[in-house]
Amino acid sequence: MFSKAYIWVFYFVYFYKSEERKMDWSFVFVVNSVMLGVGLAMDAFSVSMANGLNEPQMKKGKMIGIAGVFGFFQALMPMIGWICVHTIAQYFEAFEKMIPWIALILLVYIGGKMLLDGIRSKGEEIQESPGLGFGALFLQGIATSIDALSVGFTIADYNWVMALAAALIIAAVTFVICMVGLEIGEKFGTKLSNKAQILGGVILIAIGLEIFITGVM
Repeated sequence: MFSKAYIWVFYFVYFYKSEERKMDWSFVFVVNSVMLGVGLAMDAFSVSMANGLNEPQMKKGKMIGIAGVFGFFQALMPMIGWICVHTIAQYFEAFEKMIPWIALILLVYIGGKMLLDGIRSKGEEIQESPGLGFGALFLQGIATSIDALSVGFTIADYNWVMALAAALIIAAVTFVICMVGLEIGEKFGTKLSNKAQILGGVILIAIGLEIFITGVM
């Protein structure tokens, strides 16, 4: 699993800690937004790989839809955070403590279900996976992006147009990274057969634990 810690350290050292936080429309603004997108997309990337493992026969249209959902949530959460910072910051800071718990519960639930389904089907004749439903995808989108609410503090000095532009860049970066994750998962899922579903479930649970431990620590 790809941890986001190193990317966040790089971002804060080289960009966020700069003396002038008031961004203008510049190359630095774009680089900032891209780096944020890469850092935020790491969990979605891992979950995308798990989805590809679970459904190795996934069609291209569905892959685009899944990556689009992850990109949408990764753009939505920073904007919600930005709005909260400018309206109800004191309540948002209290809610922020619950973020690791929410991510843990959602991903352990989804991953646990995938893991159990894989164990039950082990030893049976190889059959096509039922695939990822919209409900599970919706929960994955929330679980992998809810920590992006904190980005509202990072972009607090942006006006709403720049905040929206940053969110859209983050969404685009997330989309590309998730497409790569789906392709990788699909490729290995075809080789691993039913074991891929078990591995996908383990990955989701591990991501939930990583988000929780990182958030609490």
